[in-house]
Amino acid sequence: MSKINTNVYATRPTRFTLFMRTFLPWQMWRFVCINLRMMLLIGREKHEHK
Repeated sequence: MSKINTNVYATRPTRFTLFMRTFLPWQMWRFVCINLRMMLLIGREKHEHK
C-alpha cells in the first residue's frame, strides 16, 4: 500500500498578484475582455449553424 504525501507545497501569491486581485480598474478591464471574447465565440458559433 502506498503512503499519501501530506506535505503539499502551495506557493504564496506575490504582493503584485494580491494587488492586481483587489485593484478594481484591473478587474473591470478583465471582465470586459472575457465578456468580449465570449460574445465573439458565441457569434461565430451562431454563424456556423445557419
